[in-house]
Amino acid sequence: MDFLKFFLVNNPIDAGLGLIAVVMLAYAIGDIVSNKTKALFSMIFVTGAIFLFSFWGGLPKEIFNMSGLMPFAAMSMPFILVQMGTLMKVKNLINEWKTVTVALVGLVGLSVGLFYIAGPVIGGVMALTAAGPISGGVVATIIVREAAEAKGFADLAVFASLLLVLQNFVGLPVASVCLKFESARLLKKFRSNSADQVGEAAKIDPEVPAFRIFPETPKALRTPFVLLFKGALVAYLAVWFSPVLSSLTGGYVNIHKLVLALIFGIVFYETGFLEHDIFTKANAGGYMTFFCLVPIWTGLTAATPEMVVNLFKPALFCFAVTLVALAVTSLLTGPILGYSWFAAMAISVTCLFGFPGTFILSNEVSTAVTEDEEERKYVLSQILPKMLVGGFTTVTIGSVILGGYLAQIIKNL
Repeated sequence: MDFLKFFLVNNPIDAGLGLIAVVMLAYAIGDIVSNKTKALFSMIFVTGAIFLFSFWGGLPKEIFNMSGLMPFAAMSMPFILVQMGTLMKVKNLINEWKTVTVALVGLVGLSVGLFYIAGPVIGGVMALTAAGPISGGVVATIIVREAAEAKGFADLAVFASLLLVLQNFVGLPVASVCLKFESARLLKKFRSNSADQVGEAAKIDPEVPAFRIFPETPKALRTPFVLLFKGALVAYLAVWFSPVLSSLTGGYVNIHKLVLALIFGIVFYETGFLEHDIFTKANAGGYMTFFCLVPIWTGLTAATPEMVVNLFKPALFCFAVTLVALAVTSLLTGPILGYSWFAAMAISVTCLFGFPGTFILSNEVSTAVTEDEEERKYVLSQILPKMLVGGFTTVTIGSVILGGYLAQIIKNL
């Protein structure tokens, strides 16, 4: 246990505290750089780079297990999804069908680009493998990686993992820049007092439920512990109901527990059981965010320098083709659906990072580009629903379907 000696302590628990401090240092540096660059380099991007190079430099790859962070990270995900649900008004989500369209067309576009442009250059099988992780996250990557391994394509299995590890470094900066331009456009409207400066979002009080069923919790009882209990209860109900729903429908309806946590968060918020922005009111928002980011960093432990060097060129080419394809589809769908190109592009590239990046980046940019709380809330109300819905459309739904389709093609080769 060499890491015990490093922290000058005699037991793993005390050393774990030191390891947590190391992790928090990486977060802090990411925040500082993001603040200084006005979110040009996002916190997630900078922190991810720190961990990647630190792992190569000798930082224990088991740091998240040795520090005890992993169990809390796993449990925090449903919590943060419930919190996100309390930020989203149903009336503000009605128009998000446009976001779903933008995201799905983006997936189709990148798939076509990889098949017909990248395929002839790097090989059809490699292009097929790339489409899985690039279109989404862990699940899609696992699906195509297992298919590649079953056919004896060991190098392609590693390639899929590499793309998963590196996709945050491609998607986050692009989304950050696009959101900054989109936020600037929104702020210009807001500050000029144009007729539709805030749209319906400004007319809807987020503190007032749309369909109150539950009585309002007395102000004196809205303590941090009461609010945390209510959020935990809803998160647990979502986790419990996910397999129950699948069982009741004979396996025909399978909704991921995190998707249900978001849905339950919205439902219980709009019916009055949960307060708006509940975990911020409970002084726990930052704490939850800290834990929910941990799974992103654990994925970086698989990337070795040799792996990156050997597969860097085909990976870079795949990412380049993907960005061009997404830029083209955004140029087509954005004007048709009333979105700016920057908004459509930000939605499309959510396939490269998904949640919690969509949540963190929206908050980060809205804070960086605004001058007061009123402006921040307005910008956040405009970009957060689009980014969340876009991320779930690409990563949670579209990529899984596409990954299954790609796996069948690979198996039949």
